[in-house]
Amino acid sequence: MTQTIDNESTRLIESVVDAIYDKRGKRVTTIDLSALDVSNALNYVIATGNTPTQVSAIADNIREHVQKELGVKPINYDGYRNSTWIVIDYGALMVHVFVPAAREFYDIEQLWSDGVINERPDPD
Repeated sequence: MTQTIDNESTRLIESVVDAIYDKRGKRVTTIDLSALDVSNALNYVIATGNTPTQVSAIADNIREHVQKELGVKPINYDGYRNSTWIVIDYGALMVHVFVPAAREFYDIEQLWSDGVINERPDPD
């Protein structure tokens, strides 16, 4: 059973990452919190878009791509009003898309530094 959950989580994470790169998102970082007993979410994906318009486009693409590829809709999402930080909640996976200044200010990687952090190379 655990392997199925891990495989499903991996597929969801990879689908999200693909959608981010489709819209030229940068600085994709994944954080695995599964070994910690501190959060409902087991994994985080964090990405950066250059402008609020790009952040919004990345977030839209994530929601559309994941639903089309995996048939999964988010539980909730928020942040479209100013699009400097959009969060998409998939239950065990939280996705955060920031403009650069907001990402630096909130520094989620530091907040969850006890998790396993994987900074992915940009595809350029």
